[in-house]
Amino acid sequence: MKRTLALLLAVLLLLLPCASVPVSAGAPGTSARAAFLMEAGGAVLYEKNADERLPMASTTKIMTALVALDCLDPDALVTVPPEACGVEGSSVYLSPGEKLTARDLLAAVLLESANDAAAALAFAAAGGIEPFAELMNEKAAQLGLMSTHFVNPHGLDDEEHYTTARDLARLTAEALRNDLFRSLVGMKNAVIERDGPGPRALINHNRLLRMSEDVIGVKTGYTKRSGRCLVSAAQKDGVLLIAVTLSDPDDWDDHLALHAYGFSRCRRVILAEAGEIVLRVPCAGAPDGFVTASNPSALSLCLTDSPALSRVIEGERLLFAPVEKGTRIGVVTFYADGKPVASLPLLAAESIPAPEEKSFFGFFRRTR
Repeated sequence: MKRTLALLLAVLLLLLPCASVPVSAGAPGTSARAAFLMEAGGAVLYEKNADERLPMASTTKIMTALVALDCLDPDALVTVPPEACGVEGSSVYLSPGEKLTARDLLAAVLLESANDAAAALAFAAAGGIEPFAELMNEKAAQLGLMSTHFVNPHGLDDEEHYTTARDLARLTAEALRNDLFRSLVGMKNAVIERDGPGPRALINHNRLLRMSEDVIGVKTGYTKRSGRCLVSAAQKDGVLLIAVTLSDPDDWDDHLALHAYGFSRCRRVILAEAGEIVLRVPCAGAPDGFVTASNPSALSLCLTDSPALSRVIEGERLLFAPVEKGTRIGVVTFYADGKPVASLPLLAAESIPAPEEKSFFGFFRRTR
């Protein structure tokens, strides 16, 4: 009897769906089909089905903006082609022949999620939807997003248009390095100038910007097939978090919970101030017999939890003049719980000229 019950229990366990295990105990649950939380430097804090390929809806426009910024001057005037007008879904109701700056079209794409503005950027940057999608896929390959594929710049449903929560977070980390992108996604509202109809007021669909002072962006998305999609970024005390949820009916609350969890796990630590680390290396020909090196720049790092920190300084054993200022003569490596996490070069702080040579008779002969 006991063997029969044990067998039945084993069968039931096999039939239960497998759930992704959070990176750390105590992480919040989410109602999303897939979710991912990372510190912008790359530390993974939470994941749930993070590598499942899913539709992304208008979070597509993160890549649209990034590729457009690669191809277009933000101040360049773009003439709206007829093909960009009347695109299904969100719109700012562009008219054929209307002229707007690429910057204003980007604002319409990132705040109002305007599909017509996304199409206009695609035509301006690449001459059409398909060639622009090729550029998007080339960019994805460059960034190592191997589970992402685009067929359009707006995110309307297509079987071949997909991403993963992990890829979308990594894409966003790259996009946030662009100052204009970062500025636009952080705006609650904006006004763009238009031909004819007059200025158009834009309101950012991302409610998190109004729900939390820590949130600095990024992008919402929704279709019936994809469900609610959301990418957010939040910054506090030098820590930048990126959260992604795909097909999440409770995305606003889930993201706030993910941010709170991430900030509880991460802290930014100053490993070295500029010039703090000094190394003296014996140098033949130096006035005092040594050349001094230090780190010209400061270094800080976002660390999870509270690891034990240490550092090891290594340098040349012996140098011979001449030595030019700025020459790398050492390195300091930082460790967290015994694992290397960062390093800084140690550069010569001054130039050491070559010694002057004398002839046999004691007269100066030449300087090397």
